Amino acid sequence: MAKRDLLSLWDLSAAEIRALFVRAAELKALRAHGERPLTLGGKTLGMIFEKASTRTRVSFEVGMYELGGHAVYLAPQGTQIGRGEPLRDTARVLGGYCHGIVIRTFGQEIVEELARFSPVPVINGLTDLSHPCQVLADLFTVWERLGPVAFEPGPGSVRFAWIGDGNNMAHSWIEAAAILGLDLTLACPDGYDPDAEVLGRARKEADWRAHIDVVRNPVEAARGRNVISTDVWASMGEEGEQGAREKAFAGFCVDEQLLGLAARNVMVMHCLPAHRGEEITDAVVEGPHSAVFTQAENRLHIQKAVLERLLAPG
Repeated sequence: MAKRDLLSLWDLSAAEIRALFVRAAELKALRAHGERPLTLGGKTLGMIFEKASTRTRVSFEVGMYELGGHAVYLAPQGTQIGRGEPLRDTARVLGGYCHGIVIRTFGQEIVEELARFSPVPVINGLTDLSHPCQVLADLFTVWERLGPVAFEPGPGSVRFAWIGDGNNMAHSWIEAAAILGLDLTLACPDGYDPDAEVLGRARKEADWRAHIDVVRNPVEAARGRNVISTDVWASMGEEGEQGAREKAFAGFCVDEQLLGLAARNVMVMHCLPAHRGEEITDAVVEGPHSAVFTQAENRLHIQKAVLERLLAPG
């Protein structure tokens, strides 16, 4: 069977995403009862991390352990990766040792080159362009709380909003909207729009039900929405732009006033770490509408489902 990668959400069909939700729910329930389905017994996951991480690293390591496998953490320091070994060489060497590779890095082209030369599945743990595992966890959180009807047309259909930078998280939300046929409005300041190619592909290949819009006013994006998501204004590698971004993003804070415009049962999401008081207030993170820590936990469960699908197909 040909190996499969998860480099972006485009690598999954709508049916496969829904199947991952079902399996993640099963795995979450089993864990709550102290059960460990050892579906990846004898499997090893190589983990290349060129960016700092809490949730991605821990959730993949714990996930492999709970499925009976093992994870090997590789940082640039102390490996040949940091000394400039060609990525194609690393890909083939790790592919000879491991049954899968997760990489958290900068350019999307790095992940794509690794996957091109790796004989085993490659999972995108984050790039500057996309963050598919996080958005899968976010979508699973919505599915878990509101049920499958949340993604179907009709009265129970959920309306989504993204408030903030048109960054990697926004890109993966756009891809999810196109694949699953979601109603998504993104509010981004002028000059901080999502990548034009990402947006163009999504609109071209979108499910007929999908509605993807970009606006300038967060009030317009939040009004009547059931799910509101946000992220830091300056992502990793953009810290030098913090001052300029604070000015550009003035008025884009997800606060209680903004929530007052949303649907009564609105869910608020943030992929963490959060700069409380900037893109989101402490009151919202800790408030009754917050799903922040549930979505963080759900990284573990959805990634276990992804690992099973890619490393133990069939």
